[in-house]
Amino acid sequence: MALILGSAIWLISTGVQAAGHIFPDCASGPLASNDVCNESLSVGQRAKALVAALETDEKFGLLINTSPGVERLGLPSYQWWQEALHGVASSPGVTFADSGNFSYATSFPQPILMGAAFDDQLIEAVATVISTEARAFNNFNRSGLDYWTPNINPYRDPRWGRGQETPGEDPYHLSSYVTALIKGLQGGEDPDVLKVVATCKHFVAYDIEDWLGNERYEFDAQVSPQELAEYFMPTFEACARANVGSIMCSYNALNGVPTCSNSYILQDILRDHWNWTRDYQYVVSDCDAVQNVYMPHDWRDTREAAAASALLAGTDLNCGTYYQIHLPTAYEQGLINDDALDQALTRLYAALIKLGYFDSADTSPYRSLGFSDVFTPYAEELVRKAAEEGIVLIKNDGILPLQISTGSNLTVAFIGGWANATTDMQGNYQGVAKYLHSPYYAASQNPNINAVYGGVPGDPTTDGYPGALEAAAAADIIIYADGPTTATESEENDRNLIRWSGEAIDIMTQLAGLGKPFILVQMGDQRDDTPFINHPNVSAIIWGGYPGQSGGDAIMNVLTGKVAPAGRLPVTQYPAHYVNDVPMTDMSLRPNSTTGNPGRTYMWYDKATVPFGFGLHYTNFTTSIVAPEDGKDCACWDIANLTSNCSAVSHIDQCPFQTIPVTVSNTGATTSDFVTLGFIAGAHGPEPYPIKRLVAYQRLHNVTAGEQQTANLTLTLGSLGRRDEEGNLVLYPGEYSLLVDVPTQAVWNFTLQGEAFVLDEWPRDTGK
Repeated sequence: MALILGSAIWLISTGVQAAGHIFPDCASGPLASNDVCNESLSVGQRAKALVAALETDEKFGLLINTSPGVERLGLPSYQWWQEALHGVASSPGVTFADSGNFSYATSFPQPILMGAAFDDQLIEAVATVISTEARAFNNFNRSGLDYWTPNINPYRDPRWGRGQETPGEDPYHLSSYVTALIKGLQGGEDPDVLKVVATCKHFVAYDIEDWLGNERYEFDAQVSPQELAEYFMPTFEACARANVGSIMCSYNALNGVPTCSNSYILQDILRDHWNWTRDYQYVVSDCDAVQNVYMPHDWRDTREAAAASALLAGTDLNCGTYYQIHLPTAYEQGLINDDALDQALTRLYAALIKLGYFDSADTSPYRSLGFSDVFTPYAEELVRKAAEEGIVLIKNDGILPLQISTGSNLTVAFIGGWANATTDMQGNYQGVAKYLHSPYYAASQNPNINAVYGGVPGDPTTDGYPGALEAAAAADIIIYADGPTTATESEENDRNLIRWSGEAIDIMTQLAGLGKPFILVQMGDQRDDTPFINHPNVSAIIWGGYPGQSGGDAIMNVLTGKVAPAGRLPVTQYPAHYVNDVPMTDMSLRPNSTTGNPGRTYMWYDKATVPFGFGLHYTNFTTSIVAPEDGKDCACWDIANLTSNCSAVSHIDQCPFQTIPVTVSNTGATTSDFVTLGFIAGAHGPEPYPIKRLVAYQRLHNVTAGEQQTANLTLTLGSLGRRDEEGNLVLYPGEYSLLVDVPTQAVWNFTLQGEAFVLDEWPRDTGK
């Protein structure tokens, strides 16, 4: 046993780490005679053959992200930690060149803006570009093949510093988004060879960084079974159903148990209930979350017991060194055995086998990719399109689109912290972009716009006011681009305020009072726009989020009408006082008169400044529902009949109910996309009833002026079901309404009759 512990200490003290991503030599190296190189065997058989060749003291170091490999076997070192939230990103496993080939990758908008597009086909296309570039980097030893993305926690509270990393606040929207994303990242729904391994994080109920001293490393999220099942879990269930390769447990505890040592979520729900059990599917800890199990969560009395509890609960890979340091002693103490080690190692190396890591280059579909496949003309067009589709028009008095003619020379003043932004355009978890185009830069490239940069007025100081006022005085139009950046919202950095500062309101309203069109381009995350929505001299407001490397081009294309805006807010824009109404640590979504919680998200809160799903257009749309015709006297269905015809689906909640055609008519003069949103409301299931909940959406493209298109909203039994207090998904009798658009334009009412039916029996939490 001393040999085991000594081996672990030697690896650490000598600084042995993953040195690269060289492929194993299955032709003539030591592994050539091992069945891990036998491509005719199953993934599981190959992985077990490799693990069987390992000596016990070699196993511990292979369970951390900087895997040293095994020189004796010719097993290369491997870095498991790569990031690609919105493009191949700077991270321990990704190496950008200083110049030339592989010195950049495509940098898409942050998910919060791409989520606003409500376009799953776009998301799959974006993810496909990212995975192609990831493979190209890997082929030249500049990255691994396991990417710890996406962040798919629902955006519950507007103060969360990492909300920008998510597609929004609605669990159905996020589930649909992530299904498309995983398909693009991994190379299909069930490919023979994974393109890359995607990792859904952070499992689960993670959405606090450091709010008022409540650090994520020690936070214990208290969540009821009902809200756990209906709000925090659906995105991860979607990941499991999409066959995602990896899931990351989070820093926080859930109802008293650290998630990385929580067998209820890692085994009972994830692997047993959702059947996430393929040979290559593994759980990785967030970085040093295994250490947090010991302190500050104090879940076990010793470090060895803490590390063992994580491994036994189902955390296969430790981002950090706790497994490497403490599992040898845990093994010596009998807390774990070879079976536990081998199970984790088999899952990890099965993932690499599924990626084609041990296969010959000529049999791999991705080993020929190179730098010519990075930031292609297609990717360059797509990165701009992704930003354009997400931009949301919040207010417009008719000033937009700006009338720019070939004979004009419009002087436009660009003012504010985002007007000439560079890396802020990317947000966090970013890579190196070939270029970064700000709104000011993009406008300066238009020969018919005289773009003038008025600087940053200052906040809280006013030293920049004179320059801003001077630029505005000489301009025909004033564009003020401002909002939060990663300096004020990011990982480990929650916001305390969601309002504009007094200084910002002061200078903006002063500029708006000059008698010239004033356009607010709100960037970053949401702030309460009440001072400007209600201001008569603020002509227009658009929200551009974190729009990526071509964000300035996309913004100017929307402002000038080259592209018509059709994005919808993927979150609720709350009034400024909301931060005083409920603490971030209150995880509940439902209103509670006892605690004073006014409710969270559009489903439970109805006093938004700008509601979820809102977005104006440069034209006018009307919608009408084509109600199903089945010869009945009423729009009513018997629950027993509905649930008896579901043998063709693997999950009864996915059993079809109705596909509802919605006719969308463009009654204006501008061709535009239109996002058709379908919500369910009504008196059914346990009280209180949600205001409404999103159940379907479809983005229609290029609806020509004066023409119409049809969106088909597919409703399943799961769309109609609600979770009871124990977390069970139940199809209830009662009254239902399908609501289309925000604000609602069309309604279809129907009734379900008969006995309630359980669609999904939620596992009970035994406190493990």
